Amino acid sequence: MHRHYCAWLLYGLLMLLSTAIQAAEIQVAVDRNPVGLNESFQITFTASEDPDGNPDFAPLQENFEILSQQRSSNSSWVNGKSSRSEQWIVRAMAKQAGELFIPPIAFGADSSKPLKLVVNENTAAPQGNDDIFLEVAATPEQPYVQSQVLYTLKLFRKVQITQASLSEPEIKDALVEKLGEDSTYATQIKGVDYWVTERKYAIFPQQSGVFTIAPLILNAEYMSNQRQPRFNGFFNRPDTETRRVASKAITLNVQAVPASFKGPNWLSAESVTLSETWSDAGLQTKVGEPLTRTLTLSAKGATVGQLPELLDKTAIDGIKTYPDQPVLKEDKESDGLTALREEKIAFIPSKPGEYTLPALDIAWFNTKTQKMETAHLPSVKLKALASAEDVHASAPPAAATVPQEPATSQVPTSPITVTSSSDTRFWQAVSATLALCWLLTIVVWYRRPSAKVSTGKRVEQVPETAMEKTLKRACWENNPQAAKQALLQWGKAEFGAESLGAIAAYCAEALREEILALNRLLYSGQNRDWQGQNLWQAFSAKPTAVSSDGKNGDGLEPLFKI
Repeated sequence: MHRHYCAWLLYGLLMLLSTAIQAAEIQVAVDRNPVGLNESFQITFTASEDPDGNPDFAPLQENFEILSQQRSSNSSWVNGKSSRSEQWIVRAMAKQAGELFIPPIAFGADSSKPLKLVVNENTAAPQGNDDIFLEVAATPEQPYVQSQVLYTLKLFRKVQITQASLSEPEIKDALVEKLGEDSTYATQIKGVDYWVTERKYAIFPQQSGVFTIAPLILNAEYMSNQRQPRFNGFFNRPDTETRRVASKAITLNVQAVPASFKGPNWLSAESVTLSETWSDAGLQTKVGEPLTRTLTLSAKGATVGQLPELLDKTAIDGIKTYPDQPVLKEDKESDGLTALREEKIAFIPSKPGEYTLPALDIAWFNTKTQKMETAHLPSVKLKALASAEDVHASAPPAAATVPQEPATSQVPTSPITVTSSSDTRFWQAVSATLALCWLLTIVVWYRRPSAKVSTGKRVEQVPETAMEKTLKRACWENNPQAAKQALLQWGKAEFGAESLGAIAAYCAEALREEILALNRLLYSGQNRDWQGQNLWQAFSAKPTAVSSDGKNGDGLEPLFKI
């Protein structure tokens, strides 16, 4: 009975643990932030798995009025894996201005996270009770050069627009980027209902001085409410009116770079993040093998053109650097532009030991606090271990066994024998005669037609194999990738080696250097600069003059492993 009770208790604990592990994660987002008082906005709850139950939106009603609710599901099948998501879309309107929180919403035992929302007082007023009008705003109006200015356009309308065209913002010596997608919502101004379409731009002035953002022009064709629509048939169109609306011009006073800035590259942003990752968390590698560092710089409110290079080009004795092409990316969100720069650098040590990479500092100007700041990464110590070939080459040779002399007390004393000069001349004559006979024997044996001397060299011309023809053609055409494949085929068949570095260890010095040079070139990615004549000349001369134990190489592991 006791055992049965324990089994049920264990089963219950496992079910509770399984429920905790399988809890659905529910994401919450709004279509824009901030919003205006009396403006409708959209809240989207997204679950990647089925939540525990239906949502309870009652907590929302404390600070928000719920206008409508909608549920949708999406299923997909990618690379043999299925995925499914559920969405609940709530259109709401804030009851008061200020910093409000969308509270956690319970989905049975699951729950969403809270989200802060800024609600501003409505400042727009209808211009003479117009059916259509434009409102524009720029923040800040006194930016620093190359700093981000958020330019917001709002189109207010209380009539149905059938066709419209809108000009783009124009400003001298500035970069202009459209941010995200347009958002449409409803608002009420002095008891009048309007539909609002909102569009945002990021503007980056490239010079200091006073600049003007020209007015935007809207040409709109809309349904007329002044007349009764005439539908005299299926093909008749209702009456419409055309209106041209212009926004106000905005003046920017762009400030120059502060005199307090001392850095080499001016970078202004709302926030900056500098991080690094390594291919080996222990920060160690072997001689000849790469250790890859990934540096990532992210700046909100900046363009990729403002981000500086991250690689420190200071040479370090005993280690080589091979930078990859940087990855540049810009994310255009409704609250501004975020620029990202990612650099991958491979460090390859040529000898064992410890190496110190200097600290990395990026100076930048914080546009929110109006102060200089520094993104910092501390110095890093790398450790290079000796390769297998280095360990074998540095090992001391085994000591020869020397027989010990017997103890003096155990050997009877004997007189020393002195050889006369006549005896010495006799034995020298005998040795010379034997040496002459041995030499004559070798000459006779060598001149026999069927005799061969094993010298490790070819004694007759051997036809080229298919691999050799492939390598020869690759060298003549200066094709490093084809040469690599031919060498790998030859090395695997000849020595059982499967990388260029391992093959080089079996080869004579000239061929070994050419193979290692090809290996380094392939790793650096600069394949167009390779000339293959030297490799073919070294290969055809003496490819395997080094002993097949492979221990006479330079001790470097391959740079470009296959």
